[in-house]
Amino acid sequence: MELSRRSMLTVIGAGTAVALTGCGAGTTAAGSADGPAEGEITLLTPIYEGSDGKQLLEQKILGGFRKKYPHVKVNVDYTTYAQLNEKITTGLAGGLLPDVLMMGVGWIPPFAAKQAIAPLPETLATAHDYEKRVLEPSRHDGKLYALPVVLDTRIVVYRKDHFAEAGITKTPANWSELRAVAKQLTKHGRIGFDPFSIDLRQCWETFLYANGGSLFSADGKKARFTDARGVGALQFFKDLISDGSADYTKKTDEGAPSNVQTGKASMMMTSSALWNQLETQNPELIKEDKVGAFVLANRRPAMLQGGTLVTQSASSKQPAAARALVEYLATPASVLGAAEQRGSVPGLSDLNNTGYVKKNKFVGLSLRNMSAACSEGGTAAWMEIREKIKPTLEPAIVGGQSAKDAIAELGRLAEAAIGRM
Repeated sequence: MELSRRSMLTVIGAGTAVALTGCGAGTTAAGSADGPAEGEITLLTPIYEGSDGKQLLEQKILGGFRKKYPHVKVNVDYTTYAQLNEKITTGLAGGLLPDVLMMGVGWIPPFAAKQAIAPLPETLATAHDYEKRVLEPSRHDGKLYALPVVLDTRIVVYRKDHFAEAGITKTPANWSELRAVAKQLTKHGRIGFDPFSIDLRQCWETFLYANGGSLFSADGKKARFTDARGVGALQFFKDLISDGSADYTKKTDEGAPSNVQTGKASMMMTSSALWNQLETQNPELIKEDKVGAFVLANRRPAMLQGGTLVTQSASSKQPAAARALVEYLATPASVLGAAEQRGSVPGLSDLNNTGYVKKNKFVGLSLRNMSAACSEGGTAAWMEIREKIKPTLEPAIVGGQSAKDAIAELGRLAEAAIGRM
């Protein structure tokens, strides 16, 4: 059954009751996860992309899982993050949710509030050496619902050679310095700073956190981004554009050579995955030490922490097998493979001394600054709100709308979504 986007948002984001076959809180109604791991289960995943990712998952990771659990058959349903919410929501509406699901940071509260996913034993939180901030997005109402697999942090990458040519000897410590440096580096058709080649939602959130702001109250029932700090984060983009040192029309697509790689920008917001891209497309920039990275800061340093978590459906008919797969996908060996393939940050401190972490300098920077990590989400209404951030804020960047008005409108939309939960 095909559902329209509006219908799907209503199902998961607006609090409409959803009939879930055999679904209750945890695995009580679906069966105990303490029995033998056996049977046939399905894994829904938006990562392990391409032929290399498929080979990694099906042969190496699931190959090891099959050796440990020979009586479990795993069917993999591949999707993308652009389609993931639709697939999960369609499964919810039809009562056919996959047994194991991989989903993004911020997604746990909405689906846990619907009792679509099962709480996990708290002992899993200490099975490996997790930093507290890494586990925070895996919880809802104090309960553990997921385990982190890979993290995708948002950092600033810059061209060391551009800085040297301009006589700039240190990276910006606040927005005033960032704006000044961006203006100084903007010349000959090159922009000083490209904040827009990552998703606008994630970009604004990073600046919001660096400005000392937050998205929601601790209980997720009140929007907190509507104050001067949220407005200031959006206004900073407008100021950069006014200076001529940033240009929304010059953003690059994911996977394409970035503006920092081509020399069309001196700084850009990006993720640790750019290191893998550099190794493939511009290895000379690494060999000649022409790229560096730093954490965005203003009132505080802030590094947006996205990523992929693994969780268990509350309606699984094979809960023991599903639980076993959740645990296995979060083991150090499985996490390291996924991180290497994507250029992501492994969510386990156990892996800090691996060759991969030592080689990828953007990953190393992220791990050294996990105390500055901030996650998106924080409300059960997140799946509805997240879809509205970019289209609501974009008119302030590409049009004449004020930052204050755009943030106020987003606040009204968020409060309405929260009110329907």
